[in-house]
Amino acid sequence: MSDILQTILTRKRWELGVLQDALRGNVRVRPGTEWFPSADVLDRAGGWLKAGGCVRETRGFGAALRNDERLTVIAEIKRRSPSAGQIAAWDDPTDLATAYQDGGADAVSCLTDWQFFGGRPGFLPAVRDVFGGPVLRKDFAVDVIDLAIAAALGADAVLLIVAALGPRTARLLAEARAYGLDALVEVHDVRELDIAMAGGAQIVGVNNRDLRTFRVDLETTERLAAQLPASVLLVGESGIKTHQDAARMRRAGCDAVLVGESLARAGGKGIEALQAPGAGR
Repeated sequence: MSDILQTILTRKRWELGVLQDALRGNVRVRPGTEWFPSADVLDRAGGWLKAGGCVRETRGFGAALRNDERLTVIAEIKRRSPSAGQIAAWDDPTDLATAYQDGGADAVSCLTDWQFFGGRPGFLPAVRDVFGGPVLRKDFAVDVIDLAIAAALGADAVLLIVAALGPRTARLLAEARAYGLDALVEVHDVRELDIAMAGGAQIVGVNNRDLRTFRVDLETTERLAAQLPASVLLVGESGIKTHQDAARMRRAGCDAVLVGESLARAGGKGIEALQAPGAGR
């Protein structure tokens, strides 16, 4: 595990402790703090946690990614990252979400982590109000509480990172389904792919960024793609910036790509160039 991932997870476990206290009625952090969900979101999530899940309408994240004729694009609402630093200076994510809608994005990934990526939980419902397709909550889920909050925010899907969850991936996958959430299960090597498949992942994202060195190599997706059955949706993540990159991911068998930095820097322009035509796996 990389130092940065370990640092992020240490922070997430601290946040989890605060959220657990808040759900018990003992709030140690003032609601409205950047990373802290609103009171109504916490109340809704708390009720669903007691019920063990919820029934709600969603927009079908997985269904939006499969297209026999072209690559689909998950466009990311992103302000900064540990690797790229500051990417964009906006405070309101809806302008970028609207640009993604107008540009033809098939889905949106909305970062809600404040400490490392400059996101906020409140960004997600705001983005969902202006974007007509499914919205993925991009954060570092470590517990079912994170899933309940994602559902309460209105997310259609969540990110589950095998490097962070290890053998707990299967349990979080099952719990995500109880909250009506699709799960993008992220891997970056064969061992992690085996864990994802054993857990029943139906949407697998291959991160081309090595979490130890932060080096990006599109061959990572190419190496792992052949090991996935056609029934599993494959998403290429990180390092996709140009039409050539996207076409390469499509040739590798990707159904979709998740693109953050390049689209965010361009103000949402360039989505159509990434929707590379051609058959998938």
